[in-house]
Amino acid sequence: MRADAKTEAEVTEVLNQYAEAFASRDVDATLAFLAPDPDVTFIGTGGDEKRIGVAQITSLLERDFAQFDDASLKIGSPAVSAAGSVAWVVADLALHANTRGRRVQLKARFTAVLERRGDEWFVVQGHASLPAAGQEEGEAFPA
Repeated sequence: MRADAKTEAEVTEVLNQYAEAFASRDVDATLAFLAPDPDVTFIGTGGDEKRIGVAQITSLLERDFAQFDDASLKIGSPAVSAAGSVAWVVADLALHANTRGRRVQLKARFTAVLERRGDEWFVVQGHASLPAAGQEEGEAFPA
């Protein structure tokens, strides 16, 4: 069900702050938005980017942050739904960064599950993906 206005605003603010921490390449600030649970999960766009637990996610962040600078990450128009202390989000992402001497611009899809603990929201699962290359509009599979 669609989240109420208060929940939507809180979750959107957490995601925007997470995006700022990520773009600034601050590992500790980025991790502060994740639940400190052994099963906190993030799946990124790379084939090797499935990480479970804070230690694995930390390793991924450190690797990623070493590969880019001068970045911006925007989470566009999140659709926030919720039930009780759990919220889920679907949004578009736009990442702009300098990496290895070139400027990259990625437009991705993002889903996340957050849990309210006390007065704070924490990401317990995040997933970013890129549309399949070579898949034409209206087609079920890439060429």
